[in-house]
Amino acid sequence: MVDQARPIVLLLARIAIGVVFLVHGYQKFATMGIAGTTKFFESVGIPLAGVAAPAVAVLEVVGGLALIVGAALPLVGMLLALNMIGAIVFVHGGSGFGAAEGGYEFVLALAAASLAVGFTGGGAYALDSVLARRRGVAPATI
Repeated sequence: MVDQARPIVLLLARIAIGVVFLVHGYQKFATMGIAGTTKFFESVGIPLAGVAAPAVAVLEVVGGLALIVGAALPLVGMLLALNMIGAIVFVHGGSGFGAAEGGYEFVLALAAASLAVGFTGGGAYALDSVLARRRGVAPATI
C-alpha cells in the first residue's frame, strides 16, 4: 500500500510546496514589484539587492513551477533551500523561531521540504522520472 501511495504523496507534496514558492515569487513581481522588493532587500542588508531581488523572484516562480511538474528536482530543491537559508539569515533569524513573531519556523520548514522533495526523485509522476523512463534509465526512487 505504501508503494502505491508514494507517487501520489510525492506529487501532492511537490504541488503544495511549489505553489507556496510560486505565489511568493509572483508577489515579488506583482504585489511588491521588483523596485519594492529591492528596497526591502536593501533595508534588511541583502548584498546587491538590485540583482538579488529579481533573481529571487525568478527563482521562486520558476522553482515553484519546477517543483510542481517535477523537473530538475535536485538542483531546484538545493537552490530553493539556499534561498530560504538567506531568508533566515537576513530576515527571520533575529525574530526567533515562532512564525507568528516573524521568526524562521516557516522558512526553515520550506528549506527542509525543498531538500526532501528535491532529493526523493519526485515520484513516478515527476517530469524527471517520466524522462528517465523514456531514456531507459531507472528513475531515482526513495
